[in-house]
Amino acid sequence: MPTTTTAAVLEAPGQPFAFHQVELDDLRADEVLVRMVAAGLCHTDLSVQAGHIPFPLPGVIGHEGAGVVEAVGSAVTRVAPGDSVALSFTSCGRCGQCRGGHPAYCATWLPANIFNNGTRADGSATLRRGGTVLGGRFFGQSSLSAKAVVDERSVVKVGSDLPLHLVAPLGCGIQTGAGTVLNVLRPEPGSTLAVFGTGAVGLAAIAAAALTPLSAVIAVDLVDHRLDVALGLGATHRVNAGTEDIAKALAGITDGAGLDYAIDTTANMSVLRTAVDALGTLGRAAAIGATTPGTELALDYQGLLVGRSIVGVTEGDADPESLIPLLAGLYRQDRLPLDAIVRTYPFSEINQAVADARDGTAIKPVLLFDAV
Repeated sequence: MPTTTTAAVLEAPGQPFAFHQVELDDLRADEVLVRMVAAGLCHTDLSVQAGHIPFPLPGVIGHEGAGVVEAVGSAVTRVAPGDSVALSFTSCGRCGQCRGGHPAYCATWLPANIFNNGTRADGSATLRRGGTVLGGRFFGQSSLSAKAVVDERSVVKVGSDLPLHLVAPLGCGIQTGAGTVLNVLRPEPGSTLAVFGTGAVGLAAIAAAALTPLSAVIAVDLVDHRLDVALGLGATHRVNAGTEDIAKALAGITDGAGLDYAIDTTANMSVLRTAVDALGTLGRAAAIGATTPGTELALDYQGLLVGRSIVGVTEGDADPESLIPLLAGLYRQDRLPLDAIVRTYPFSEINQAVADARDGTAIKPVLLFDAV
């Protein structure tokens, strides 16, 4: 018999979330039923709500869930009922990228996680309301729901001692920022790195960079209180892009040599151009912000000929089953201060959390399901 639960349903682009009773489909062999304890709100969720990312609505989104396993399908081996879990993106596990340890570049990544018609690959629904199909299976989870049917590939077991409201953002935002530093750029000791945009993703990148003895970790943003948080997480310098000349400030910090590494989290092409222009010889920039399809970037071609390069990054090139436990371990060691980034809200206050995320009041809103 289908499970009934409470979910925050998005009826149409531009609309607030509304709470409804929904029915979850029976588990398939490779699926897990998770009772949600917490769920982060990510920029991608807000982009769906704003209509910038197409997703079948009405539907249930959310892709930074954390909770406790209630039941598993017959073929599931990763977890068992009672396990605490973080939820992340899904992947096929069979393509060359997955087999090579790069599931964030899975051959099925986009159709499996975002452009999936809100259903399983065979077209069957995981969510209904009053018998009518809802868009679901967002990132294999649709975790803005008190209970969720989740792909096994989206589930990562974590220690039962970990606070799940801090585990939740590891599934996307934190792993994206930290993974870009640890998996992709891998800055050498003594090198310089600037992070443009100090939201949750940028701050996670700064915290990861602080684990390596760099000569400079530079936070660039428009908001002073976020820059202050960045300093607390390990940034050595801060640049307010609204009141300072960015190029002049970065040149001063690097003694005119330019940056070794830059990360743009803003998906603003002007900001990304500034980051690339600030690179020194053989400098490398990572573009990790999500923007609308078809967005183009204009660059000075001659500037690339000194060995500068740009790499696009999805999910920090992470294998969640490896990176999430690593990040959790860093939190246990007081080397990843997630408490400085997270602000919690009751699930019932989801629309306030969205508003606070949009105006910058909250860096990483996390919803708590205790009262549901």
